Amino acid sequence: MKLFGTVRWAVVGLLFLGGMISYLDRAALSVAAPLLSKELSLSPAELGMVFSVFFFGYAAFCFVGGYASDRIGGRNVFAIASVVWSVFCGLTAMVFSFGSLLIVRLIFGMGEGPYGSAANKLVSNWFPRRQQATAVGWANAGTPLGGALAGPIVGFIALAWGWRASFVIIAAIGLCWSAAWMLMVTERPEHNSHVSAAEAAEIAADQDAATSGPTVSLGSLLARPAVLATAFAFFGYAYILYFFLSWFPTYLTTARHLSLQSMSFVSTIPWLLGFIGLAAGGSVSDAIFRITGNAVRARKLVLVVALLIAALCVALAGSVETVQAAVGLMAVSVFFMYLTGNTYWAIILDTVDRDRVGGVGGFVHLIANLAGIVAPSVTGFMVQATGGSYAGAFGLAGGIAVLGALSVAVFVRAPVGSVGLAAAGTRV
Repeated sequence: MKLFGTVRWAVVGLLFLGGMISYLDRAALSVAAPLLSKELSLSPAELGMVFSVFFFGYAAFCFVGGYASDRIGGRNVFAIASVVWSVFCGLTAMVFSFGSLLIVRLIFGMGEGPYGSAANKLVSNWFPRRQQATAVGWANAGTPLGGALAGPIVGFIALAWGWRASFVIIAAIGLCWSAAWMLMVTERPEHNSHVSAAEAAEIAADQDAATSGPTVSLGSLLARPAVLATAFAFFGYAYILYFFLSWFPTYLTTARHLSLQSMSFVSTIPWLLGFIGLAAGGSVSDAIFRITGNAVRARKLVLVVALLIAALCVALAGSVETVQAAVGLMAVSVFFMYLTGNTYWAIILDTVDRDRVGGVGGFVHLIANLAGIVAPSVTGFMVQATGGSYAGAFGLAGGIAVLGALSVAVFVRAPVGSVGLAAAGTRV
């Protein structure tokens, strides 16, 4: 199980595929929403609640999954979570009412919640520090690609065999990935017989610099201004993401009057740019780290600049006249939003002891994904209250992201007494 000559990149390859499948599953409802809403007679406010209920389960299990990753390992958490999310994705095909859809989406969200924090935990176990932001970027880069694939795949299946069939087919794909994961991945490199002595030594040597001094309690870590600011910025990132994920396909069909077929393909454009941004962001951040020798400064620079650009573009997208301009601005926003996607996790890896990475990462991810509860419902009520206008919803998404970027600029600093931030950057 080697990729690019090392086992650790094969682990990232499987995480890439897992993230792609998870977002394919997650975005499927947004693509099928016009058909599903018609069949179940859902109002815009009810559809917003359906989008939001996913995140009640998801946000809670971001933290539960991160905490469990510190206790039973990210590999085991991933195995359980992927089976749960795949099964309940498939059960979406069985819904018969607004209430049954809410229940299925809630548990589906619980299954997907641990993904980010468990992946971060595995990266901390498997990678030398100078490569961790790049590894996080590639581990998560499959997610926008899954979102891009959701449009044409779900659209094609829904038109050919009905929207219910699409959920059954993509659930089967997820279960196949779960089986491969359990057979091929171990929690740590020393547990894997395919890891060479040279690779194991390379990983271990650079990880020695990743500790942040004496172990402190999880509660003390969560109260740090840097952690809280990172969490709020991640919330701003997630607000744009979940506004786009849940409502942009419906916006294209209802406000811009695109057909389901046209929407399915047009909506892939921002996702494809997002894939490029997320894949590139880690490499950019690690390159700045190696040049400056300051990990936190490198993460902050990428996060603040890119998130401000994303905020400006999403705010403008709601006020332009043509569908081409709206899609173009949304695509640029999603690109720069995803360019920051690894930096939240990298700040945690750079400032938190390895034994606490799962718990702190899970907390930050929980706060971020409260946006998944807020953004879809608020958007639904705003659209309903304004007679179908989306301009205010686009503007609100941009404003929240601006505040998140500014909070990181002001409050994120390397912790006093941290070890090896500059030294690790000199290793190549």
